[in-house]
Amino acid sequence: MTDSFLLAHLSDPHLGPMPRPRGLELVGKRAIGYINWQRKRYAIHRREVLAQIVADIHAQRPDHIAVTGDLVNIALPAEFIEAAAWLKTVGPPHDVSLVPGNHDAYDISTRHHFANAWADYLHGDGASTGAATFPYVRRRGPLALIGVSTATPTAPFVATGQLGRAQRNALESILPQLAQENLCRVLLIHHPLHVAPGRWTARLRDADDLLSILKQHGVEMVLHGHDHRHAIVWFDGPSGKIPAIGVPSASAASGGHHHPAAYNLFSIARTNDGWRIEQTVRGFVNESSPDAITDIRAEVLIAP
Repeated sequence: MTDSFLLAHLSDPHLGPMPRPRGLELVGKRAIGYINWQRKRYAIHRREVLAQIVADIHAQRPDHIAVTGDLVNIALPAEFIEAAAWLKTVGPPHDVSLVPGNHDAYDISTRHHFANAWADYLHGDGASTGAATFPYVRRRGPLALIGVSTATPTAPFVATGQLGRAQRNALESILPQLAQENLCRVLLIHHPLHVAPGRWTARLRDADDLLSILKQHGVEMVLHGHDHRHAIVWFDGPSGKIPAIGVPSASAASGGHHHPAAYNLFSIARTNDGWRIEQTVRGFVNESSPDAITDIRAEVLIAP
C-alpha cells in the first residue's frame, strides 16, 4: 500500500455575523431568511466555533480540504466579500476545493455572485480565469475531485437543488475517463442524494438521474452537506457500493437539537487491489466537554 493522502471535508459554515442589509435588499425570500437569522440561526451558527474547527483541521495537516457549500446565509452582496476573505483563512485555492450550496444562490439577483467571488476555489485544472463552470475536475495526488453545483434560487421555504441536464451529460463523459486514469474519484456536491425524513422541500430534484449515472460509471466516494448532520448512505455502483457521506454545519454550536460542528478526515491510499479509505470524524459533542474537539468516530469505509 502506498502512502496515504489525507482529505478534510467541512460544510455549511453559514458565516456570521450577518452584515446589516440595506432596506431594498430585504424583499421576498431574503426578508424571511433575515427574520429567521435574527430569531434563532445567529445563535446556532457561531463564528468562534467555526474558527476552532478550521484550526483543528490545520492541526491535522491534510493534503487537501473540501468545502461543500452554504458559505453565506441570504446571499447579500457583502456576504460574498466576507466569504472570500474567510476562504483565504482556510487555505489557498490550490489546496481547497469548493462547491456552492443553495444559500449561495439564495436570491435570484445574486445567484451568480459565488461563481465570480470565489472563482479561484471553483476552477478545475487548467481552467482559464473568470467565472467558474461545472462540473470541474481537480487532480490532487491519487484523487480526482469532481465538483458539481446544485445551487439554484428557490421559492420561500424551499431549499431544493438541481444539477441539470448539462452537468449530468458532462459527468457521463468525465467519470469513465477518470476511471481509466486509475484515480480515486471523489464527487463533491452540496445536496445529499437521499431524501432524509421531513426534508422533501430540501431534496436534490434530479437525484434519481444522478444515481443512475453513478450506478453505471461509479465514483469511489460522494461528499455532501446541506442536512447539517452526520450521515453515511450507500448507493449502488458498477462494481460495489458507493458511500455518500454528510457532515454537520462547521459552525453549529453545541447544546441544540442539531448535530454540533464537526468535520471528516479521509485517509486514502491505493492498494494492489483498489482503494482503502479510512474515515475519522472530529468535532464537538454534547457531553461532559462540549467545548473540546475530539475524535467522534473512526472506521474503514472501503477496503479491497
